[in-house]
Amino acid sequence: MKILYFDCFSGISGDMAVGAMLDLGISPLVFKRELARLKIKGLSVVIKKTKKNSIAGTDFSVKTGEKHVHGRHLQEIIKIINSSRIAPAAKELSIRVFNEIGRAEAKVHGTSVDKIHFHEVGALDSIADIVGAAICVNLLGAEKIYSSELHDGRGTIECAHGTIPVPVPAVVEMMAGSGIPMVQENIWTELITPTGMGIIKCAASGFGAMPAMKIIKTGYGFGKRDTGGVNALRVVMGDGSLAGNAEKIIKLETNIDNMTPEMLGFAMEMLFEAGAVDVFFTPIYMKKNRPAVMLTALSSLENENAVMEAMFKHTSTLGMRREVLERYCMDREMKTVRTKYGPIRVKCALLRGIVKQSPEYEDCRKIALKTGMPLRDVYDMAMKSLPSTLKNRG
Repeated sequence: MKILYFDCFSGISGDMAVGAMLDLGISPLVFKRELARLKIKGLSVVIKKTKKNSIAGTDFSVKTGEKHVHGRHLQEIIKIINSSRIAPAAKELSIRVFNEIGRAEAKVHGTSVDKIHFHEVGALDSIADIVGAAICVNLLGAEKIYSSELHDGRGTIECAHGTIPVPVPAVVEMMAGSGIPMVQENIWTELITPTGMGIIKCAASGFGAMPAMKIIKTGYGFGKRDTGGVNALRVVMGDGSLAGNAEKIIKLETNIDNMTPEMLGFAMEMLFEAGAVDVFFTPIYMKKNRPAVMLTALSSLENENAVMEAMFKHTSTLGMRREVLERYCMDREMKTVRTKYGPIRVKCALLRGIVKQSPEYEDCRKIALKTGMPLRDVYDMAMKSLPSTLKNRG
């Protein structure tokens, strides 16, 4: 499995993201050919190998025919992307990024997404940065993207809206409720741009330490601001298949001795609703030999806050234990097989020659109730209906 890890030790911007991924070895000619599919007149890019602080990397910049920053509405930008001939995966990621930035900008300015008018982000160079980053992700064939915690500066900067604080409002809004960790450095300028924030939030599936992987190569993309240090983004490409796809997961745990089974059952439902990956009870004995349960909820980093709040809201606990764990996961995908009694979804798991399939219980149950067949026969029928190519994958 090919993994990209964004090391945002000096923040992230659109041009830094594109530059770092180009530095991983993407052909400039291929990249320019793909970006030209946007069909934007007067748009050109400059890709230059350079050194900063004795570190070799890539500087990426965009040239346009626009004399001034020209704002655009979200739907205008989406129309440009949809009418282009860039790869579908790059289109999808680009549009997700613009929708995320649009949502944040609308919240900050107290208006609706359809009325928001992008200024800096609506300029052609920012459009090229976002679409260019999506093109790079597609060209690199990344199956998983992770990121470090994000680092930003402090103070104020000047923009189309005047003087605004750092981190800038749109970035803070995209951070809100996301569970993405951020560190504020003693650097008096902007390190995270809305463009960079939108890209990493939509592309990355986890934030924190680098996952276990065999490092293949690294790339550096340089920023334009003078931060007094190394203003660069490092992207590490690695092979995660040897590590079994280890990923970070949060365990929240508490002991409860004063809730009824019905209340506990409802709490479990609410924890799953909040985004818990798994919830389970363990019988325990507490003070004075009271029978009790230990409630454990597993959560992704992104959903930790929501799961924590649900545990406080729907249980009697006054506190909980927190632990960061790593778990190994097989690659999973859902397939649907067609039987004469109806479709059955089958969960397929793959890892280095190991293949596992498991028909979905609810689908099999429906067919068993409808036909009167034993449930085990429905399971067997689903497995026999799997294509031979799928049975032998791995």
